[in-house]
Amino acid sequence: MSVSDEILIIANQIANQGKKPSIALIKTKLSTSVPLPLIISTLKTWQHDREFIALKYEKPMAMKKEETKENANTLNIAIENALIPFKQEINTLKLEVAEIRKQLIKAC
Repeated sequence: MSVSDEILIIANQIANQGKKPSIALIKTKLSTSVPLPLIISTLKTWQHDREFIALKYEKPMAMKKEETKENANTLNIAIENALIPFKQEINTLKLEVAEIRKQLIKAC
């Protein structure tokens, strides 16, 4: 989101509450520090739009969270599959060690 979009969204939210957007009100609600001339110039061109209170791409962000979960699941499956040969080798080595122990006990 651009700084200008954020200023416009905040101005619309304030106006939707029945208040007049002011530089001070907007400055306190901004997520980052913004130079006053940018706030002033954006407010000069601002026209109230009741519907513009959030960016339209916010819904795909929720979809990205879902994609992240799917990617995590895919990654976990890939890791588990990659570990299978190692687990099998460990089990084989355990059996061999157990057999060697039996042979050592018989030899003693």
